[in-house]
Amino acid sequence: MNKTLYIIHGWTYTTEPWDTTLRLLQKQGINVKMLNVPGLTSPSQKVWAIDDYVTWADKNIPDGAIALGHSNGGRILLNLLSKNPEKLKHVILLDSAGVYEESKKRNLARKTSKVFSPLKRVKLFRKVYHRLLGATDYDRAPENMKKTLSNMLDSDKNLQLDQITTPATILWGKKDNVTPPHQGAAIHRNLKNSQIIFVNDWTHAPYISDPVGLAKAITKTMREID
Repeated sequence: MNKTLYIIHGWTYTTEPWDTTLRLLQKQGINVKMLNVPGLTSPSQKVWAIDDYVTWADKNIPDGAIALGHSNGGRILLNLLSKNPEKLKHVILLDSAGVYEESKKRNLARKTSKVFSPLKRVKLFRKVYHRLLGATDYDRAPENMKKTLSNMLDSDKNLQLDQITTPATILWGKKDNVTPPHQGAAIHRNLKNSQIIFVNDWTHAPYISDPVGLAKAITKTMREID
C-alpha cells in the first residue's frame, strides 16, 4: 500500500498497548508514525493549552498527510483542522474527545472539592473522588498535566466543528463509556464531509480490546483514500 499514517494517541503515559495494532498495520504495508505527545509519552514540565498542542501537531505532521487521533488525540486534530481544514488529506477519528457536555456529576464534584480539600490528601478518598469526577487518569498525573487535562476539557466549549471540511472517517465503539456513541454521532453531524462506523464490541480503546478488528478497519479506510 505504501501509505503513511500519523497517529496521535489519547491520554496515556505509554503507547505499548498500541503495539499489536501497529504491527498488523505495518504488515499491510502501512507506514505508521506514532507521535509522542508532550507531557504524556514525551517529557514536559509545562502546562499545555489546546493551542500549544495544535502548534505541536502542525509541526510534526506534514501538510497533506493522513492522521488518526484517538480520544484526546482526536481533540487535538479537530482543533488543528478547525483552524486549517486543508492541513490533512484525511483524518481518522477513533472514539474522539472534543464534544463539550455539561456534567452534573462533574460540577458537583468540583464544588465539593473545596469542602473536602483536606481529605484529598488521603489516597483512598482521592481515588473515589476522581472516579466521581470521571477523570480516571487524573489521579496519576503530575500537577502540570492535571492543569493541562483541565485545559483540554475546557477547550471543547470553543471547538467549532462546523468549520472543518477535511474528509473524515469516524470509528466508534458502541461499548465506549468514556466518549459515548452519542458523542460520535454529534461529531458526524457537524463534520460536513464525514462518514461514521460504529462497531458493536469495541470499547473506548479498541487497540486493547480488539487490535485485529481495529487494524482491519484502519486498513480498509486507508485503502479507500485516493
